[in-house]
Amino acid sequence: MSYNIMENILQEIKILWESKYIKAFIFIILSIIIAKIVNLIIKFFFKKLIKKTKTDLDDKLFDIFSNPLFISIFLIGFSISIGLLDITENVLYFIFASIKTILVVMWSIVLFKSISVVLGHFAKQRGNKRFIQKKTIPIFDNTLKLILFLGSVYFIFLTWKINITGWIASAGIIGIAVGFAAKDSLANLFSGIFIIIDAPYKLGDFIILDSGERGKVNVIGLRSTRILTMDSIEITIPNSVMANTKITNESGGPSVKTRLKILVGVEYGVDIDKVKEVMLNIAIKNTIVCNEPEPKVRLIEFGDSALNMQLLCWIDKSSKRGHITDELNTTIYKEFDKNNIGIPFPQMDVNFKNSIRINKEKNNTK
Repeated sequence: MSYNIMENILQEIKILWESKYIKAFIFIILSIIIAKIVNLIIKFFFKKLIKKTKTDLDDKLFDIFSNPLFISIFLIGFSISIGLLDITENVLYFIFASIKTILVVMWSIVLFKSISVVLGHFAKQRGNKRFIQKKTIPIFDNTLKLILFLGSVYFIFLTWKINITGWIASAGIIGIAVGFAAKDSLANLFSGIFIIIDAPYKLGDFIILDSGERGKVNVIGLRSTRILTMDSIEITIPNSVMANTKITNESGGPSVKTRLKILVGVEYGVDIDKVKEVMLNIAIKNTIVCNEPEPKVRLIEFGDSALNMQLLCWIDKSSKRGHITDELNTTIYKEFDKNNIGIPFPQMDVNFKNSIRINKEKNNTK
């Protein structure tokens, strides 16, 4: 009796196993189980690797990739199970194309997020000479995402067997036409990209252009750069011009300190050591002038009417150049007056002795 029952059970199981719907259902269950096991294994080993690193980049990437990996394994198992069923070719094609589209869209989103995370991580690394910085993130981020978007659209079209040859040809013709029509704008755009990447100047820098304009960099855009002059006038300069002109960056170099040159002439016969002492003390006592590098005073030239002296000193920010120049010049003038140090004005001696003597000799001969 028991033998007959077991035989009936086995017969029923055999009948169920031969059913395609049951096989499809089993494959779906197995795909869920396999996806879960793979996810747990990867998570287990990945956690060990994460502990050995000092960055949180791997944690963020794992959070981004874990769920899509699980879903991808499940969809692969689901597509296999669907293939076991007696479904018409058109319906089967529609289901497979839909699954592929879901996978492409899902992994495109994953890569979108990963690009932002990776770029943000490298931008935080120290060093101003790094290729990827905070100011260059939007360029790389948008460019990579645009390429990824176009690639995703291309694969989706291939999945649905849509012919895009005509579209690509039309896009090429339109691109050429737009390129000719907007060549100046494109020149500014590419110049702006190279300026942001190469960084000959940055926001807040004081720059002097070859044409003579000087001011603080207020905006660095993809089309133009705006500088604010000392007269509080904003000048907008196309990036194509900025990329092809000589720029003196007063805030550039390894230090943000700006050097000042104060020129003044003193009369001949003055105690030169006393002049140097007075000028040096003025710079040292000024609270805005930096102590390092130390201020210096030099006799640079024997002029026609004066001994030309030069005070070299440094300040923290270029924005204070006008103010501190006025302050130092005013103090120098007052201290020279207190110490009886004369500042001569240009003068010329004209000698008429020879001409007077000649005129007298002519008169005597008459």
